[in-house]
Amino acid sequence: MLRKKKAILHRYEGNPVLTGDDFPFDIVSVFNCGVLKEAKDKYTMVCRAEDTAMDRYMWVADSKDGIHFKPRPKPLAWPKGNKDFDEYVGGGYSYYDPRVVKLNGKIYITHAAHTKHNCALGLFEIDKGFNKLKWLDLISEPDNRNGVLFPAKVGGYYWRLDRPNVPGNFDLWVSRSPDLLHWGHHRCLLPKSRLRWADAKIGGGAPPILTKKGWLCIIHAVRIQCTDYVYSLGCMLLDRNDPTKLLGVSKRAILDPQEIWEQLGQAPHVVFTCGAVAEPDGSIKVYYGGADKVVGLATGDIDELVWSCTHE
Repeated sequence: MLRKKKAILHRYEGNPVLTGDDFPFDIVSVFNCGVLKEAKDKYTMVCRAEDTAMDRYMWVADSKDGIHFKPRPKPLAWPKGNKDFDEYVGGGYSYYDPRVVKLNGKIYITHAAHTKHNCALGLFEIDKGFNKLKWLDLISEPDNRNGVLFPAKVGGYYWRLDRPNVPGNFDLWVSRSPDLLHWGHHRCLLPKSRLRWADAKIGGGAPPILTKKGWLCIIHAVRIQCTDYVYSLGCMLLDRNDPTKLLGVSKRAILDPQEIWEQLGQAPHVVFTCGAVAEPDGSIKVYYGGADKVVGLATGDIDELVWSCTHE
């Protein structure tokens, strides 16, 4: 099928919007950041940051326009003294890829937790000022990644996207919980075999956005190009009353690694999102990591993204 040339997401001309040079300490890479907008001029980004010793940090950066972010003087302190966190997650090198949502007046961060038993999903609560992390628990068995919470209950339950790392599968799943800690009703939502540009892996990206047509989800997918993994972004639409019901998915990637800073870095050929903001005018800001090195910004129209899920 021939398709017209069309850019669904548009890169910000001043990209990248955040690099290691913007930080006050030895930070060489910043990427895969969760973002929350709480007011007209209050965007808060929770960054994955790494230094030359490969220690990992969750570092907060603030912005008034969603474009120019200023990192705070120091990273978030990890929750020392929590017995379970100390036993299963350990020091500051073990948690990363934060996704931020506001639920029932509280702010939660899901993250990848590299335990001694392989990767699992962890859950933090953070105060409204984004100053102190409270670790709640591991919320999955290993091996699991890309845990993304829905920003509202559906049918009386909390919902989550994730990707169990089952050898040979790497498909996108959905599950539900009565309390954010105990999860069940696991369903395979989108197998990677459905998309040519996702023949290696597919998984959640930014927290879903509720639209009139359903839940719009910006996702990521991985294909094998010659001998390399190539990470791209796409989108899918879920029923607003039943997140296990897939209404459609974009047939082509909405953002592919093309810029030099998306192709060269710690992980070549990668665009990967953990955060997006729906704006009042119907536009969307998608924040993404470029080559596991810097943060880029792409913008688009929410209605156009929804349309691409069911018509292309």
